[in-house]
Amino acid sequence: MSLFKKLINKHTLSLATNAVLPVLGMVILSLLAHRLSKGAFGNYVFFLIIFTLADTFRTGFLQTSLIKFYSGSTPERMRNISGSTWYLGFLITTVFAVVNLLIYLVYPGTDPDIVVTLKWFSLIYYCTLPSAVSLWILQAEERFDKMFILQLMNQGGFLILVVILAFMGRSDFNTTIYSYFAANLLSSIICIIIGWAKVKTIAAKSWATIKEMAHFGKYSVGTSISSYLLRSSDTLIVKPMFSPDLLAVYYIPQRLMEIFEIPLRAFISTALPAMSAAVQRDDKKYVTYIMKKYAGMLTMALTPIAIICFAGADLIIGLIFGAKYYHSDAGNIFRIFMCYVMLLPIDRFFGITLDIIGKPHLNMIKVFLMLTVNVVGDFTGIFIFHSLYAVAVASIFTFFSGAIFGYWALKKHLQFKISDIFVLGYIELKELIAVVLQKIKGKQLTE
Repeated sequence: MSLFKKLINKHTLSLATNAVLPVLGMVILSLLAHRLSKGAFGNYVFFLIIFTLADTFRTGFLQTSLIKFYSGSTPERMRNISGSTWYLGFLITTVFAVVNLLIYLVYPGTDPDIVVTLKWFSLIYYCTLPSAVSLWILQAEERFDKMFILQLMNQGGFLILVVILAFMGRSDFNTTIYSYFAANLLSSIICIIIGWAKVKTIAAKSWATIKEMAHFGKYSVGTSISSYLLRSSDTLIVKPMFSPDLLAVYYIPQRLMEIFEIPLRAFISTALPAMSAAVQRDDKKYVTYIMKKYAGMLTMALTPIAIICFAGADLIIGLIFGAKYYHSDAGNIFRIFMCYVMLLPIDRFFGITLDIIGKPHLNMIKVFLMLTVNVVGDFTGIFIFHSLYAVAVASIFTFFSGAIFGYWALKKHLQFKISDIFVLGYIELKELIAVVLQKIKGKQLTE
């Protein structure tokens, strides 16, 4: 057996799945930034922001809900859950499509790119539903290999079309939107044909399950929208209060935080189904174990990376974004961000654990609290210190507040201490490294 096959497991596949979307997305954005006019590229970014917000609502309402009730259930219950998800997904998509149609009918502007966005939004939102449902079901089934193929097929198809248009000299806003639609339509059709979408299960839906998922979803969507606003709040506050060049300086270290978001999302993807199955068995001890294990391993793994990034912040930013940002304020802002990296896994896993054990309202309150602390901290720092550093420092208090509230909320339902997370994380990470080294050593001996 090759070393490659030995190292392939649900964790590495989940990591690859969560890496392919931002990596290919960055490549696509870079190509479009070079090929489209500034106005057209700006309108494409506007389309992405609007579409992402709508997709965040749909995903926030349904994804965690599906995984919670689907994982560890009987085959009949699984069909019931996936069918009810399809019904709710179609309902949400239709509501957004009707709102978009009304906006299109009353839109007073003449910008042709905005008109194209309004014309195509509803159609694209509908055609992404099958691939979205497929991703959620595959995650619940822990089929990360298929998730990787689907993500690669979706983003890879869009990238191929963008490259073809660039070679043909046909790159503009319209053709970019058409390509986005074509890539997503193809992915959804394939998902339906090969059965990943389980579209036929809509016949197995039940009103009781729809109500149950909707009740859970109303809290999880609040959490998702609040999280989206939390990620965007710094940029929205900095933009009107500082010059555009300073906004770019702040945006650069924010983008670099994707280094830590990719493994976070990967571990969450593998942890959610396991935790959900444990909840179905009413095994709170295993839920606690999974939470401590993954939060601890990530904290132990990311902390040395954060230290390296802290030391080499200017070099990293200079290499990726160019000499004009070398030794700029972006480096120091990135260093400030590194100070709360060890809180990210703990805060995130406290949140998903609250969702999984049936306390999504507490997770929503936690995110609302973090958003409030961040906004108040940003404005206070700007008015007192008139500095971007103050905005970055506010983020440290934001994640501290989330971790403290999450710990307080979970202690009412699960038995653990904060120190347990670090101890178990160290032990599990040490064992994982030993297993990987053993596999590598075994491969070398067989050659």
